[in-house]
Amino acid sequence: MSSQRADLECRIFPEPEIDHFDRLPDSLLLLVFNKIGDVKALGRCCVVSRRFHSLVPQVENVVVRVDCVISDDDSSSSSAASDKSRGPFWNLLRLVFGGIVKPIQTLGQFLGPKRPSSSAAATATAATSPSSTSSLAVGSDEDSDGGVTHHSPTQVLKNFNEIRLLRIELPSGELGIEDGVLLKWRADFGSTLDNCVILGASSVFHPKDLTDPTTTNCNANDDNGSIPDSFYTNGGLKLRVVWTISSLIAASARHYLLQPIISEHATLDNLLLTDADGQGVLYMNREQLEELRVKPLSASSASKRTLVPALNMRLWYAPHLELPTGVVLKGATLVAIRPSEQSPNTAKKEASDLSWVSTAFEEPYRTAATMLVKRRTYCLEMNSF
Repeated sequence: MSSQRADLECRIFPEPEIDHFDRLPDSLLLLVFNKIGDVKALGRCCVVSRRFHSLVPQVENVVVRVDCVISDDDSSSSSAASDKSRGPFWNLLRLVFGGIVKPIQTLGQFLGPKRPSSSAAATATAATSPSSTSSLAVGSDEDSDGGVTHHSPTQVLKNFNEIRLLRIELPSGELGIEDGVLLKWRADFGSTLDNCVILGASSVFHPKDLTDPTTTNCNANDDNGSIPDSFYTNGGLKLRVVWTISSLIAASARHYLLQPIISEHATLDNLLLTDADGQGVLYMNREQLEELRVKPLSASSASKRTLVPALNMRLWYAPHLELPTGVVLKGATLVAIRPSEQSPNTAKKEASDLSWVSTAFEEPYRTAATMLVKRRTYCLEMNSF
């Protein structure tokens, strides 16, 4: 009889279930959140519970992935098809004068105050003018009128208080290039450009394509490391100049857009702005971030980007460069760029140490850069722009 009574009491008054998450320390949950990193996923986590909502702002490693790049002419379906035919400068202008938008449906309250949809429309309209302010915009959700409300990365990140490593990823590189062409760059900035390395090739042949007759005996006539005369007459040098200027403009435009984020997050140790294609990487370490906070950047009067100072450039070229993996780069070109105004000690160190050039890229292109810096060096200069 007593056992039946105890069983009845258990059914009427069941023991409360244990929430095992409550038994985990905050430090362990923060380790998990830092592994997640992605701002959208963290936005979902912060609406799970009050505890998660209080911990997410303490995340130190944050990744912001922008969904798409649009401009005012994207409303026409025919314009999208013609972008590629208009060349790399047209695609570059799409980034400089366009916005980056797409809804992020689940960030909810974590994003904070919303901007009215009419403001977003006005921003898109203003982008039609070359003098308008370019911006990166991340969407959130739909408002009561059915319009999409957009937020800049600055707004998305404002509730994070302890960011140390920030990675922002664009959906693709700014520079439109033809299929088979290789173009990669990496730029380091403080308040202005510290250095930039550009690696390009007019075509890339992979091992399975090495039956192409143009790749056989590719190094037979390339023993002295000199640039052939045809490089100057067939447009090869002009193309490399276009690559260099386009990469510098793309890097300086990215740098300009980062200023409000840097000023609002004093805890930042490293900031990386890259793209899903791996075309370009802008990097800033803590010392460079502090320099920008103390010494404001100089903006270009022509557009919303950082002014590029006068530059000294070193160029290495190989008509054909075969990597240990078997990949062959045709017209391989490496350009190392530094500001003309450097301290004597920095200039002397640069002359003897080119490790910052050869280590600018991941494999297999790191090996390509290492091979190219062993070749004959050509020096160039470029004025500020």
